[in-house]
Amino acid sequence: MIGKLGRAGTFAVAAGVSRAVYAGLRRRDDERWRRKNHAGRSVDLYAGPATAVGTALAVVGAAGPGSLRATAQGGPAAFAVLAAGACGAYDDVRGDRRRGFRAHLDALRHGEVTSGAVKLFGIGAAGLVAGALMKERPVDKVLAGVVIAGTAHLVNLVDVAPGRAALTVLGLGAPGLLRGALAAAPMGAAAAVLTEDLGERTMLGDTGAHALGAAVGSAIAAGNGRFGLAVHAAALIAATACGERVSALARSPM
Repeated sequence: MIGKLGRAGTFAVAAGVSRAVYAGLRRRDDERWRRKNHAGRSVDLYAGPATAVGTALAVVGAAGPGSLRATAQGGPAAFAVLAAGACGAYDDVRGDRRRGFRAHLDALRHGEVTSGAVKLFGIGAAGLVAGALMKERPVDKVLAGVVIAGTAHLVNLVDVAPGRAALTVLGLGAPGLLRGALAAAPMGAAAAVLTEDLGERTMLGDTGAHALGAAVGSAIAAGNGRFGLAVHAAALIAATACGERVSALARSPM
């Protein structure tokens, strides 16, 4: 559809599609996609679905060392991006105010399926499926899945201030450009909305943060062998545990 793209082409496609989709969504002005940010300003969440679509289309055309390998990486990456974005969109539209995995798991034990539980298990399953399609050996499949899902959750975890998630995507994705074009897709999409994000006119929300994180995780998974995957997986698990600790302390009464 797009053909084989290099790093610059992948970046440009992701940025261009994200900008076009964002502009189109802004004309809808749907109240379900508006929120109050940390400063109490009304902002839209359209950057989320815009970057998810832009990233997914770009990774399909991202060029690898060979056409078969590019397809083997791009297809699963696009699936992970769209699945993570869909789970995030569900939380953006129907989510509750509970924070942290523990709170959502506690609710699940009491028979309540929260939007956070949908994200946790939905993105986890999507990551494992994508990782299984990217890698050949069972251990590598599982590690790749952990990296994809873990990176999706990490980017959402840092999305606590304007531009924080987008800048994290740019920082995490930059080293991946040395290994292939997949990392250019989330970087292009994030760059396309960064000005509006920093200007507090839009937010990535869970839709964009999870989708972009899944794309970065897919690039990491595609560009690393078992040792690299294991190191990234361990770091992501540690970061998630630390984030849960900080979230729990923030919820505790003083």
